[in-house]
Amino acid sequence: MAYEVDNLTLAEATRHAPFVDYARCVDASQRPYNHVGDWPEEGGLYPVRVVDSRTEGMGLIHVLGFQGEAPFYNAFAPHRFEVILTVWLN
Repeated sequence: MAYEVDNLTLAEATRHAPFVDYARCVDASQRPYNHVGDWPEEGGLYPVRVVDSRTEGMGLIHVLGFQGEAPFYNAFAPHRFEVILTVWLN
């Protein structure tokens, strides 16, 4: 699925696709100096959406409900999270 997002809410994500992925943060270290916004806690479980990045050329993890400013918004590198569960909504 390819669509552009910035600060995506759970409601907006499920409007595009009827599922929610959940991921555990496995690496919360080395927060970029210019990151403004929410930051995950290592070991925390979060609702996420994996979105292809046109600029990075890889899938980024968007934590649903997190707020952040450009250039990162609420996107994180995939090595920071382990997707552990997909819940399909009926």
